[in-house]
Amino acid sequence: MRTNHPGVPGDRLLAWTFIGLPVLGLLLFFGYPLIVIGLRSFLGQGDVLSLAHYRRLWTDPGLPRVMLHTLWVSGTTMLLTTVAALAIAMALHRSRMKGKWLVRGVLILPLLAPSLVQGLGLIFLFGRNGLVHRLTGLPTDIYGFASLVAADVLYALPQAVLIISVALVRTDRRYYDAAESMGASAWRQFIDITLPQAKLGLLSAAFVVFTITITDFGNAMVVGGSYRVLASEIYNQVSGQMDFGMGATIGMVLLLPAILSLYIEHVASRQHNGSEHALPSEAPPGRGRDAALSMTCIGLLLPVAVVLATVFYASFVKLWPYDFSLTLAHYHTNLPDGYTPILTSLKISIAVAIFGTLLLFMLAIGMRRLSPALARIVAFLAMMPAAVPGMIIGIGYVLAFNHGPLSHWLYGSLAIVALCNFYHYHTQGFLTISTGLRTVPAALEDATTCLGGGPLQSTRDAVLPFVAPALVSTFFLLFMQSMVTLSAVTFLVTPELNLASVSVMQLNENGFISQAAAYSACIVAVVAVALGLMRLSTARIGIYLQQRGKLHVA
Repeated sequence: MRTNHPGVPGDRLLAWTFIGLPVLGLLLFFGYPLIVIGLRSFLGQGDVLSLAHYRRLWTDPGLPRVMLHTLWVSGTTMLLTTVAALAIAMALHRSRMKGKWLVRGVLILPLLAPSLVQGLGLIFLFGRNGLVHRLTGLPTDIYGFASLVAADVLYALPQAVLIISVALVRTDRRYYDAAESMGASAWRQFIDITLPQAKLGLLSAAFVVFTITITDFGNAMVVGGSYRVLASEIYNQVSGQMDFGMGATIGMVLLLPAILSLYIEHVASRQHNGSEHALPSEAPPGRGRDAALSMTCIGLLLPVAVVLATVFYASFVKLWPYDFSLTLAHYHTNLPDGYTPILTSLKISIAVAIFGTLLLFMLAIGMRRLSPALARIVAFLAMMPAAVPGMIIGIGYVLAFNHGPLSHWLYGSLAIVALCNFYHYHTQGFLTISTGLRTVPAALEDATTCLGGGPLQSTRDAVLPFVAPALVSTFFLLFMQSMVTLSAVTFLVTPELNLASVSVMQLNENGFISQAAAYSACIVAVVAVALGLMRLSTARIGIYLQQRGKLHVA
């Protein structure tokens, strides 16, 4: 990161102006709700300080069992997902398997929909009256431990593959060249080179999967049934029993593995064994290896495609699974809210994308003009939201902004949902823009300043052209995540303000399962279009920058 000690008054003013607003937003709309939820967990009857809620975690007959259920589900999902993700990442980066584009395409699918869609697809297929039962007559009961693990694996698999893939790409090809020259077999290379080089990536992926599973309640609400876990217990405590104190306490418990996951990721990113000058690995010919990895990918990713395709197909079926004639009836606006929740989600997501990208760009630019010590402090603040699950942020918003001086402007408004979504995904956007800023040549900024350009002109002429792809990626990242998020916003909806992802859950709970599938299909379509636009925009910007570079060279 390039940092200048701001000796020019205009430069200092720009730095503090750009940093002041984003940091103030972090403190007010992230730090303050987190403090409120922490304090609420220590308040007993009469709002006096007490450990009653924490003692209840162990004395309540049901809660210890719920915690064991949660650890069992999350641990099993973590193990299965990490092994499966390693196999897929090996197929993508350590083989000459054909059809890698198709593998990457299928991996994207779970990211286009709310987390509960995987559970919804499993109900259509394996529910008590699902397709498998209707076709085979076999008794099927999708609700419980096995189905919850299956749904969570399908949802978390793409993110684990992405993390492990980064670790594999960083491994220097020269390790494998040396091993081959010494006669090491492919298996020995995997054991002695691949696994040790990727161990921190594997550990990071495992903890990310564990955190995703332990804090997501979408699939738990859909296919968990009577198998209670902590995430669904928070929902029941807050929404069902209005026990915000106990909900806050369970939320603080869930915060611990999330913080550990962030720390592991931080260590993995700083202590990886790869080198910035590492040569990319090229897989040697191996038909047997490629065939085995191809079959593995088919076995692992076919369920992903089938589950989501089933949801999409069921949205057009007249009466699943009795009448398979196609109809558009489930897309009609004769539901209580019609398409209003989808339009509301669109408005909020666009606002999050626009203002979130602007605030993150201001923060990243301002940090470049801070001293290294201050820049590290601000970077720590910007990274903190990654350690807090969305459900905890949502509860914090309810406790902090449903009452008090800001409640008049925020309660039941689009703004409170937009703020919650933005700070939920604040860290991902910050990292994307910060990475883009590293591509800006320091000499170009210095040259612009020497020619008389001020800080704003330097930012416009020297920084923006290089960081434009990162800004576009951040814009669409915030938009897409805001469209599909569920846990962070569940507690913020009101009868007058509902969202698309929450509507899917509500429709399923009320027995309108085909309409829930139609809503899910609409969300997937919107996010898929956004993804396509993002790739088109970044490609166009890349071509423009390449042509501009050639002109400068000429």
